[in-house]
Amino acid sequence: MPFITVGTENSAPIDLYYEDHGSGQPVVLIHGFPFSGATWEKMSGPLLAAGYRVITYDRRGFGTSAQPAMGYDYDTFSADLDVLMTELDLRNAILVGHSMGTGEVTRYLGAYGSNRVDRAVLMAPLAPFLLKTADNPEGVEKSLFDGFQRAIIADRFAFLTQFCDTFFNYSENKGKWVSEEAHRAHWQIGAHASAKGTHDSVDAWLTDFRGDLPKIDVPVLIIQGDKDNVLPYPKTGQRLQNMLSDVRLVTLKGAPHGTPWTHPTEVNQAIMEFIGAPQMARA
Repeated sequence: MPFITVGTENSAPIDLYYEDHGSGQPVVLIHGFPFSGATWEKMSGPLLAAGYRVITYDRRGFGTSAQPAMGYDYDTFSADLDVLMTELDLRNAILVGHSMGTGEVTRYLGAYGSNRVDRAVLMAPLAPFLLKTADNPEGVEKSLFDGFQRAIIADRFAFLTQFCDTFFNYSENKGKWVSEEAHRAHWQIGAHASAKGTHDSVDAWLTDFRGDLPKIDVPVLIIQGDKDNVLPYPKTGQRLQNMLSDVRLVTLKGAPHGTPWTHPTEVNQAIMEFIGAPQMARA
């Protein structure tokens, strides 16, 4: 299996697992919390069929990547992405992030620029800033995130069940947009993640991306469901569209947070049109 080393912890390398398939313009798919690159299967197939080179990787602490005890912040996550982009010598790349993965995209463009990037897709974004503060009254109270971390410490596996329920709006969408088996598979992927990484990543959600946004100089597509119960649409995607200079917002009516699984047709169509494959989108 292919790995890229992004650092060390004591005597052990910190290796990221990645997959690199196809040829053509590269598309880098960056997964959400607490999952792995495996959750992109409904996106990667159509992209490969459309003639793109598709790269997925597992964030440190998740999937098949190393599980260090440190580095669960967006400066480190974006540095990891930069190593991947540099080692694979990706150019004219399309960065696609979902949920927590949108943080890597946003911070990478803010910190490293767009020399290797053609455009970006933010699905259910974290930006601009989730935490409620004096200068960010639209945010969410920190007590909610503290509760998440207490729940992870108390019983991470019970937390994962609750998270997957919210991820899919499972009570209303079971048997409609998501099966019991898909819910269980996502739970199993999350269960294999680092316990410390799962806990510490909650702190990363509170990153203030407002300083990164003016530095983004590539076209951006935002895709989000208006019934997103993980990252509320009015506080994230709807608000973010007014903070970027070249942006398109696609709102999926009634869709939950987990749109890469629940709404692949609509998501693929929006992405294909945005990246220049309209014929594939119509197909």
